[in-house]
Amino acid sequence: MNILVIGAGGQIGTELIPHLQKTYGEENIIAADLKEDIVKKLGQSCRAVTADATDVKAYGEIIRKYNIERVYNLVALLSATGEKDPYFAWKINMGALLNSLELAREYNFSLFTPSSIGAFGDSTPKVNTPQDTLMRPGTMYGVCKVSGELLSDYYFKRFGVDTRSVRFPGIISSGALPGGGTTDYAVEVFYEVIKKGSYCCPIPQDSFMDMLYMPDALQACTMLMDADPSKLIHRNSFNVTSMSFSPSILFEQIKRSLPQAQFSYDVDPVKAAIADSWPDSLDDSCARTEWGWIPKWGLEDMVNDMLSAISEKLSK
Repeated sequence: MNILVIGAGGQIGTELIPHLQKTYGEENIIAADLKEDIVKKLGQSCRAVTADATDVKAYGEIIRKYNIERVYNLVALLSATGEKDPYFAWKINMGALLNSLELAREYNFSLFTPSSIGAFGDSTPKVNTPQDTLMRPGTMYGVCKVSGELLSDYYFKRFGVDTRSVRFPGIISSGALPGGGTTDYAVEVFYEVIKKGSYCCPIPQDSFMDMLYMPDALQACTMLMDADPSKLIHRNSFNVTSMSFSPSILFEQIKRSLPQAQFSYDVDPVKAAIADSWPDSLDDSCARTEWGWIPKWGLEDMVNDMLSAISEKLSK
C-alpha cells in the first residue's frame, strides 16, 4: 500500500512517518510538505516531496506519480494561530481538505483528516462529552473542524469516498514541538522545567482538557484506517482520549519526579477562553466499540516517559 502524508512536517506528521514505515514498510511511505527545508529534513529518512495541498493540480500529480492508495491529510493551522488570521486559517484548512476529498473521489484512495476537541464549543456538554452532540465552536479552527467532519461525511455518503477521522484532544509528544495550539503548555512545560527548573503557564490552573500521548495518537491513526468498514457506524469523527487533567494536576505529577520545579501562571485570555469552551472529558465508547480503540498511556507513565525523553534530547 502506497501512503502519502501531506502536511508531514508538523507535530503529528514527523512521528507518524516512522510509525507508518514500521507498520507498512519504509518504501511505501511518501512525505509531503510545503516548506522545502522541512522536505529536505524529512528526505533523510523517507521519500519526501514538496507539495502545496491548496494546489489541486500539483497535489494530483503526486497522487498519480506514486499511485497513492491512502492519504493522511495533516494540513492545518491550529487554534491559537488560527485566531490571529481567521481568513487564512479557513483558506488553508478547508482548501487542503476539499482538494483531498476531490482527489480521493477521482483516484479512489482512502482519506484520514484529523478533527479535534476544538470542534466543540460552550454549548457542548463539558463532562463525558458524547460522540454525537451539539457542536457550536467559538474559533475558526473549530469551525473548520466541524465543517470538515460534515464535508467528509458528505463525500462518503454522496460519492462513496472512504473518509475517516478522529477528534484528537491535546497531543503530548517529545518529538516535534507543537505549533500554536491551546494545549501546547502540556509539552512546553517539560522543556522549561528541565532547562530552567520553572514554567509560567498561559492556561488557568483549573482548566481541564483531554490529552493523548503521541504513541496512542499514532496507533489511533492506523487502527481506524485499517478497521473493517462494515463495523463503522460513525466515520467523521470519533472521540478518542486517554487522560483528562488541568495544569495544576499535571504540574503536581511532574513535581513527584522534580520536587524543586516551580510553577506560576500568566494567563493568556485568548487561550483561556478557548480552553474553557472545550470539553473537560470525552466519551470515546463509540471508538472502543466500532474499531477496538484502547489507549495504553495514562498520566503517570506519560510524565515519566516525557521527562526521560526530553532530558535525553536536551543533553545532546
